[in-house]
Amino acid sequence: MRADRLVAIVLHLQTRKKMTAMALARELEVSTRTILRDVEALSIAGVPIYATGGRGGGIALDEHYRVTLSGLKEAEAQAFLLSSNLQLLREIGLGDAAENAFLKVAAAVPTHYHEALSFMRQRIYIDPIWWWHDVEPPPFLRDIQQAVYESRWISAVYEHWNGGCVEQLLEPYSLVAKSSAWYLVARREGALRTYRLSRFHAITLLDTHFIRTADFDLPTYWQQHIQEFSAITSVYSFTLRFHESCLPLVRRLLPGRSTIFGPADGDGCMNAHFNVESIDQAKMLVFGLGGQVEVIEPPELQAAVLHTAYDLIYSSSKSGEKRKESSFKDEEHL
Repeated sequence: MRADRLVAIVLHLQTRKKMTAMALARELEVSTRTILRDVEALSIAGVPIYATGGRGGGIALDEHYRVTLSGLKEAEAQAFLLSSNLQLLREIGLGDAAENAFLKVAAAVPTHYHEALSFMRQRIYIDPIWWWHDVEPPPFLRDIQQAVYESRWISAVYEHWNGGCVEQLLEPYSLVAKSSAWYLVARREGALRTYRLSRFHAITLLDTHFIRTADFDLPTYWQQHIQEFSAITSVYSFTLRFHESCLPLVRRLLPGRSTIFGPADGDGCMNAHFNVESIDQAKMLVFGLGGQVEVIEPPELQAAVLHTAYDLIYSSSKSGEKRKESSFKDEEHL
């Protein structure tokens, strides 16, 4: 509806100061021409909105203009109440503020919405926290949060995936919580990189400040990072044949990493293709499925599984012999 779009334009400009017509059109999923018509309509209605051309131009509101909207729609209020996670907000010191905001939103909506909000909160609960989540927030979270807010350089000791630790100077841009794990988006040597907070061994806030890149957009960066990460990590492909009873376990262990080929055959078996990080991860899945799985391809995985199985059998037999030998010695001693 046009009225909703006009309000959305004002709110976008109020929060972002200035935006191009193309950026507004992309946000609201309309044409640039539609945005320009809407801006003209807002100006005629008395909203102090103006557009400037050329380099650095765009659409903006008068800096002293503010709009307050006390009338939330029912669906908007429901979305707000369901989308925020108190546990993660508490970890960055915003737990009490979030609870107060919930109360204010509930009080701001019309009275006849209250029953609907209560109904929704008792029927849908979104919990992004992983099952085995530490009760305490990750170390250095508060220091890194302060550095992000104040655009301060940090000196950090970080542990890479291979166990090696390095000391680096970072420009901390943003914090991201994904599946209850915190990540830092930081610029190092001119390039944006992503760091897992649990791998920091030491953090020192420096007194020097940096200037954030003006065109950095956190949601856009994070979505690109997810796509690049998935492409980089899913480098090993293999195909297995297993009994259909194993399918729930397969999906729990490797969600989103498998392509199932058709329903089970007469023997109750099916084929699936996988993309994972390494051959070691593939072997872990094979041994986890035990005697109900067959490696179809590649041949190197078949050979690796056989070799590992032989090593396990050999190690077990040697351990058994040592235990027998020890038992015999104990009997002689008795």
